[in-house]
Amino acid sequence: MADDVSAALIDVQTQLAFQEDMLNALNERVVAQDLEIRNLRRTLELLHEQIQQKNSAGEGALTHELERPPHY
Repeated sequence: MADDVSAALIDVQTQLAFQEDMLNALNERVVAQDLEIRNLRRTLELLHEQIQQKNSAGEGALTHELERPPHY
């Protein structure tokens, strides 16, 4: 009887150790993904700003091209 309880306790402790290891690995992965998402968001913001700057600079050139020359 005592051997059964001891074996069951060892099994539970072994499972707990594996679960703790898996939880730590999962936590490390989540932290890495969070950092990657932050970097991607920042890159997206920079690209958005560049597109806005090019669009605003391009609007002036586009309206200038659509105007009639003075001799018309």
